[in-house]
Amino acid sequence: MDIEAYLKRDYIINLIQGGARSDGRGFSDIRPIEITKGYVAEKAPGSAMVRLGDTVVLAGVSMDVGEPYADTPTSGVMTTSTELRPMASPTFETGPPREDSIELSRVVDRGIRESGAIDMEKLFIEEEKVWMVFIDIHILDNYGNLIDAAGIAAMSALLDARLPKYEDGKVIRGEWAGKLPITCTPVPLTFAKIKDKIITDPILEEEYAMDARLTVSTTDTVNAMQKGGVGRFTAQEVEFIVDMAFEKAPQTRKKIEE
Repeated sequence: MDIEAYLKRDYIINLIQGGARSDGRGFSDIRPIEITKGYVAEKAPGSAMVRLGDTVVLAGVSMDVGEPYADTPTSGVMTTSTELRPMASPTFETGPPREDSIELSRVVDRGIRESGAIDMEKLFIEEEKVWMVFIDIHILDNYGNLIDAAGIAAMSALLDARLPKYEDGKVIRGEWAGKLPITCTPVPLTFAKIKDKIITDPILEEEYAMDARLTVSTTDTVNAMQKGGVGRFTAQEVEFIVDMAFEKAPQTRKKIEE
């Protein structure tokens, strides 16, 4: 736990109840987003560094040939993993994946998978051989809302990714067959509930003060939703959040697709 952020909890709650945020944003404002694609082009077929305010995330995409799942024999495979680097936060430690790391991977994975962002049928190579897409997310600086930063980084890296050339039963390293087949750009947007107020893109100190969290991933429809925290949302609050997600997503999608 970030002790400094936790000790500011009451201050943040009172500030939000008074209609203000500690960084001066409005309740529905998203922090500035900076995306650098091809950040580690020499090491990964696809990569992107994302800054969401002071939160910094690096995503890399790699590919290899493997066997498909038995129930989808002509479809490619996608997996997502997250590393919470100790340099990113005093609360992150080395060792096996923690619960929050696993949750982060699953939320990002679900938003991409359920949108059909990757045309998995085009990753079929031949009988019992398909392309496997590995999304590796590295948290470099945690100043809140890792879900959105990681989701944006993952999608940006997928758009940057090149498909390796495959000939005579082997992968030709360093040669490319084209871009990864991407069909759409899902955008995650996370909202926090603090008492009776809903805010967009919470920073770290607001996350310690929140009662509940709801992430909505959208394209032209809702692709995935993930709730966190012990609090609850009313039906009216969920409707408001979904409407706000659709309203705010296009500006982020434009940045991802540039």
